[in-house]
Formats: sequence, structure tokens, C-alpha cells
Amino acid sequence: MPERLSAREILALVTDDSEFRELPCRIRDSPPDGPLGWQGYDASRARAAERTGEEESVVCGTARVHGTRAVLIAFEFGFLGGSLGERAGDRLEAAYTYAREHRLPVVPLIATGGSRMQEGMRALTQLQRVARQSTLTREAGLAQIAVLRDPTTGGGWATLGAGADVILALPGAQVGFAGSRVRPPGADPAAYTAEAQVAAGSADAVVPMDRLRDTLGLWLRLLADGTRTGAERSPARAGAPDGPVPPAPAPAPVPAALPTSAAPLPPTAPGLPATGWEAVRRARCPERPRAHAYLDAYFTRRVALCGDRCGGSDPEGMLCGFGERDGRTVAYAAQTGRATRPAGYRTAARLIRLADRLGIPVLTLVDTPGAAHDAEAERQGAGAAIAEVFGAVAAARTPVTTLVIGEGGSGGALALAAPGNTWATPDSYFSVIAPEHAAAILKRPPEEAATTAGQLRIRPQDLVELGVVRGIVGTADHPHPHP
Repeated sequence: MPERLSAREILALVTDDSEFRELPCRIRDSPPDGPLGWQGYDASRARAAERTGEEESVVCGTARVHGTRAVLIAFEFGFLGGSLGERAGDRLEAAYTYAREHRLPVVPLIATGGSRMQEGMRALTQLQRVARQSTLTREAGLAQIAVLRDPTTGGGWATLGAGADVILALPGAQVGFAGSRVRPPGADPAAYTAEAQVAAGSADAVVPMDRLRDTLGLWLRLLADGTRTGAERSPARAGAPDGPVPPAPAPAPVPAALPTSAAPLPPTAPGLPATGWEAVRRARCPERPRAHAYLDAYFTRRVALCGDRCGGSDPEGMLCGFGERDGRTVAYAAQTGRATRPAGYRTAARLIRLADRLGIPVLTLVDTPGAAHDAEAERQGAGAAIAEVFGAVAAARTPVTTLVIGEGGSGGALALAAPGNTWATPDSYFSVIAPEHAAAILKRPPEEAATTAGQLRIRPQDLVELGVVRGIVGTADHPHPHP
């Protein structure tokens, strides 16, 4: 069983020294033994208070985590299993309200078994209060980063946990809507773990206890720590009907092209491809740099956003997250050269929507032969997932910058491309369909794929002339290969 820290212990672990300041909260008067008159309830609360030193199951306050100030909500599992009742709901509402009034991110450190049975439906309705407060905070353009401790089950998982923008979890933590005592007989316990939730795309990362403070601090810095102006972070960004429209952040800089090393390229390399088929060969070259290399060169440090929150992830086909570039935060969604799965597209849409809400510019890297089109991809909703990305890019108020670094295969690539701000590297192409497939559709023999590639005008310089991309980027040493 994972180590269970008290609320005060987890707060001491993640916050800067002597920084935590508990928020005041009025404790409501309660009838004897609570709203249901549950015999012995008052005595149970008194014993829990004596055992833990806390008045309720949540401790709320402000602190800095690696220098970034936030509102922290720490659950005390020793107080009636960290369960939610009316008094806990009062504290949570006060904490979220304070966060919005002072423009602070919210960090729930969750360890709960769910709603408090001794308060019946009055306890369960606290989930509606929590959901409303979380939604108001989201609409205010403030980040919410949850940490799942052991256990995180029931309504606490379904609101404070799963409803957060970023979800981190401690190793081995029990995480699931159903607690251990109410699961179906024979249920696989491995399905109710932090690791399983990450694999299913329902959480972003499992973080060891000794790295939690550093990881949480980095997330807070990237999402909330002074990377945007006060106007950009104002509540008006959330769509207040009468508020001023805040200025958009500056677009993410276009990355420089990375050179291909030791590649068997035609004599025209490293210049622009002479033919359409040469462009295809260069984009498909195994030695060509992929997304990992571009992200490593572009960011000083970065963190990954994983999973589509719908039961899937595509870690091999789509890389999403936030990174630091020249002291400011940039979000990224990068294809890796593989066919992109539906979960990859949904994760990218999630990333773009979150960045837009927080006023963070987005960088997308296009590199895919196309969307996955096998039967399983269709069952997973490939078309709907691609539509989500098209919609997220189209609706984004924050600027999106796109660089085509390899293959631009049809609509599965175009979905990530920013209209009017897409660029290309010399080792790339963009096509309505792969030349081989185009030849097949036109009932041409396979050997005419090269001729078809030329007719499609898919070279980088063709794309510039057609107005599909703004320009061709060079390497850091040769920044302007195309006028």
C-alpha cells in the first residue's frame, strides 16, 4: 500500500518553507448528529478531530510551490476517510472563490473515499457545488492541477480530480469511481490504480513522491506564473459578455529546420527538392529529425499532457504538452511521423482548448502519413476526433503556429495546421493524399506514383506558390532557404 501522508504532511512536502497560510472559513452550525440526525455522528466527528487535529476533512490555504503562489486543497483521509460533507463543501467553495478573487491557480491534493454517508443526499449534493466552483474557475482562465493520492475514489475523483486541467498521481494510488468495497466481485484491482488511469488517458503522469514538488512547481510555473500579461489573464478572457477583449499573446516563434544527418539524399540536398517524388523521399527518410528532436531543440524544459480523457492515449503518434521558450510558455502538439490515432487527435484538441483558455500560444508540428484508418480507428471515432482538432484550431483565440517537418498526409495532417501561419521545412511535403494512393484512385499503375507526386505540386516551394504555407524555414545557420 502506498504511503499515506496527512493533509499537513503533504502540504509540507510540496510547498516552500513556512509558506502555507490557511484560509479562514466559517463552520456552519449543524443540528445534532447532522442533517439526517445520524446517531453517533457528532461523536465520530469529535474522535476524528482529536485523532487528526483537524476540524474537517479538507485543509485549504495559500502557499508557494517553487515560487509560484497557488491555492492548495489538502484532504485529510484520517478524518472520516476524507469524505465530503456540507462543512467540507463550505471550505471548498471558499477556497475556489478566493482563488478567483486573487487570480491564483488551484491545486487539489486529493485523498478521499467519496461522499459522507452520515449526511446522505446533503453530502452528495456537495459534488454539484464543487463542480460549479471548478467550472467558474475554469471560465476565469485559471489553471487547476490535481494530485491524486491514495485513495482517490467516488465523487472526489469525479469532480476535483478528473475535472482538473492536469492530473498527476502518486505511484500505486487507488484511483477510480468505485471504491474497493463496492466494486463488482472479481473486478481486476489493477484497473483501479493511478498507473491504469494514465494508461487509459484519464490522468497525465505518475509522479514519485520525491519528485512531486519539483514536478508540481514546473507545471504551476508553465501554466500560471507570470508568463502572460495581466490583461491576458483577466476574467474577460473567459468570455464575459461586457468585458474588454484581452490582447492575444504573441505567436510562438517558428522553429528552425533541423538538418538531416548521414542521409542518402539526392544531390540537390540540403536545398529544396527538385521533384515531387524527391520531396516524398526526403520526408520519409529514416534519418530525418522527428518531433522529439524538434521539441528538445525548441524548449529549455517541458512537461507532457497525456490522454484524451475518453479512455485512450496515443503516446507514439502525438506528443502534447507545455514548454518554456525564451522565458515564456508555449503549448505544443506534435505528430511523430506515424499514423495518428483518434486518441492522439482528441488529446491535441484538449491541449489547444486548454492553451486557448489560459492565453498560451500554441506550436503544432505536422508529420504524419495520415490519420490511422484501420477498423479499430473507425470504431474509436477517427472522423469525430479529427473534427475536434479542426474545430479547436478554428475556434482558438490564442495564436497557433505550425511547422510541417515531414509528411503532411491529407486531412489527418491539415487538422493541426494553422490557417495563415503554417510553415514548412525543406524536408517536407503536404498533399491532398499520398501519391501512391492518388495514383491508385486515378487507376494508374504503381510506377506512376512519382509522376503523380509531381502533378500534385507537393514540394515546399510549390506550397508557398499555392499559398498553402507562408514560407520555408532554414536551419539556424541558413535561416532563409526560400525568399
